[in-house]
Amino acid sequence: MKQILFASSEATPYIKTGGLADVVGALPKYIDPNEFEIRVILPKYECMDSKFLSELNYVCHFYVDLNWRKQYAGIFEAKRGNVTYYFVDNEFYFAGPNPYHNLHEDVEKFAFFSKAVLTALPLLNYAPAVIHCNDWQTGLIPVFLHTTFGSDVFYSGIRTVFSIHNLKFQGRWKIRDVMDVTGLPEYIFDHHGMESYGEANLLKGGCVYADKICTVSPTYAHDIMTPEGGEGLDGLFESRKEDLVGILNGIDYDIFDPKKDEYLIDHFDCDTIANGKPLNKACLQRLFSLPERENVLLVGIVSRMTDQKGFDLIAYILEEVLTTLDIQFVVLGTGENRYEHMFHYFQKRFPNKIGSYIGYSEERAHAIYAGADAFMMPSLFEPCGLSQMMSMRYGTVPIVRETGGLKDSVCPYNEYENTGTGFSFCNYNAHELLHILQYACEVYYEHRDKWNAMVLRDMRTDFSWEKSAAEYAKLYDSLIISDESTI
Repeated sequence: MKQILFASSEATPYIKTGGLADVVGALPKYIDPNEFEIRVILPKYECMDSKFLSELNYVCHFYVDLNWRKQYAGIFEAKRGNVTYYFVDNEFYFAGPNPYHNLHEDVEKFAFFSKAVLTALPLLNYAPAVIHCNDWQTGLIPVFLHTTFGSDVFYSGIRTVFSIHNLKFQGRWKIRDVMDVTGLPEYIFDHHGMESYGEANLLKGGCVYADKICTVSPTYAHDIMTPEGGEGLDGLFESRKEDLVGILNGIDYDIFDPKKDEYLIDHFDCDTIANGKPLNKACLQRLFSLPERENVLLVGIVSRMTDQKGFDLIAYILEEVLTTLDIQFVVLGTGENRYEHMFHYFQKRFPNKIGSYIGYSEERAHAIYAGADAFMMPSLFEPCGLSQMMSMRYGTVPIVRETGGLKDSVCPYNEYENTGTGFSFCNYNAHELLHILQYACEVYYEHRDKWNAMVLRDMRTDFSWEKSAAEYAKLYDSLIISDESTI
């Protein structure tokens, strides 16, 4: 049995702040259990839902050497289906109401976590074939594996995969401070290693020392090799392009299923959508205090309200859209104050056309996926994106910009061949977004039969984790087989 260990700062159902948790929570259970044994290791946060604490069993404890001081680490264990979960316990680092705090605190916290992961393995009598690291919080694991732990024969067969879920967040801090925390030698912090623009960069360290680098969509793997998408590291990714792969994320069909979703007022599938969709649409309109109009184009947004998600484009065109188009919007999310205030402002001016909820609600998110006619994501960049896949699962047509995973998951509508799964535009330009919204309205109102055909294509598109999990299995095998061939 081939053993894979996922290391991550978060994973559903235990702790979640974003899409990373969805991926690490779902992917392990879809990898073939007849071929791979999967385990996951996480921090044991104080803010973790207390209902899970009774599941945790104490395994062992030890002390982690952080250069000039030692810190306690406990290991707890839980089982969920075929997956074993480990939790690293330390109240000093993992207390507080949130998993993340100030960057300088988080750099030390996750340096501790990374070293604790490797220190725990011999005590667990567990040497995985591959450690799958995720984002900058685990970037030091490949670094430690090749340096501090490199001379220990116990670790000699372990290979690493480093997944980039969002390159914008890199874990950059002062070199001297990171040297002080990690005890890593000075040569590690040159431009060939962890140094980046005068700072220590934990994500770069993971990418330099990992055996394989993975992004969460094929297009994003290409994007990060360009100056526009590389966030200052495009040269590194270009130099490692032979070891760089992009695998599109999936979504958990046990959770996002219109036939049994616990949040929906009425369940439906491809055969019953003609009845189920209008009922959920009416419910959504009531939820956001909009007039119940079955035949108006209702566009949903579930997002962080930032420029990265295209909200500067939305701000530029929103008044014209609400003034000139027969359209309704429902918006869910939080973010920059200017965008939160913008939706409050337009909601007061156009109460029959736009409803917003500043905050996050899982119930409202599912209501939008199921009840809206279209779902808008005009992102500046999008490593993968999950919301467009979730909306398509519920027959809600995506309107997206052609970047990263949005380009990989949404096929542009072709009116001449009656193909495609959504509407997309290429350049990051507000007028292109306006044009594609106008076009979506045209198809919705004047060619409803073609719109309805696209809805069914969306619902039948396979975004389940099985396909992605098979690609990850090939990636792991490439490292394991390659390693065996050198023996």
